[in-house]
Amino acid sequence: MHEPVSDQPLPAPGIQPATEVVFTADFASARQWVAGRSWAYPDGGPVNPGDDKLDYLVQDDTYCRTGVFRATRRRDGWWNTGLLTTEGSEDEFVVRAGDVLEARVRLPREMGAWPAIWTWRDGGQEIDVFEYHPDNPDLLEFSNHVRGGGHYCTDESVSPGAWVDLRVEFGVRSVVWWVNDTQVFADRRGVGRAWHAYLIVNLSVCAGRYHPAPTRGTGAMSYEVESLVVRRPVPTD
Repeated sequence: MHEPVSDQPLPAPGIQPATEVVFTADFASARQWVAGRSWAYPDGGPVNPGDDKLDYLVQDDTYCRTGVFRATRRRDGWWNTGLLTTEGSEDEFVVRAGDVLEARVRLPREMGAWPAIWTWRDGGQEIDVFEYHPDNPDLLEFSNHVRGGGHYCTDESVSPGAWVDLRVEFGVRSVVWWVNDTQVFADRRGVGRAWHAYLIVNLSVCAGRYHPAPTRGTGAMSYEVESLVVRRPVPTD
């Protein structure tokens, strides 16, 4: 569910608590990430057609371990796709209420590409840091599936192939999104104090129900995550 943009001003940032980095993504690390399977997909994958995806998850490191998430067309109609998740890894890192995630991404150009950074645990707990579809070239999608609500953000700096800086605060009472250092949405719903979830970074491929599928001449697509860190408030005495 996506809420219309409110006419009310966004809350003032105020004084931010001190934070420390608790996670710096090393996509090549098997301790941090598991490749090619996720319980966000039926039976852990490899396919998820019910979500309008042509994905066929693969464990091939070249599809995700360099920070460039790739998809290539298969002869059977599916697309080999790259996905990494912290779920099931040795470290099993989870994002917690109050954490702040920062990422720098290069958006894909190809029609049908569906990049995302999101969270998942036990059949839900999903917060979408971002989703993007090149058929809406200047629009990013943000969603809080934990308590409902979301936002379509249009920005002239968003376009196929563009680099975008993202920041999300998983607040107890409000999830807040920034794009290129500008606060663009606060959902005023939050995640609650006990919320925690695994990270997922992936490139999906649209099947055509909600967004156009890849054109017949497209055989490959990609997007890049240059950096991803999670910061956590420092406990005070």
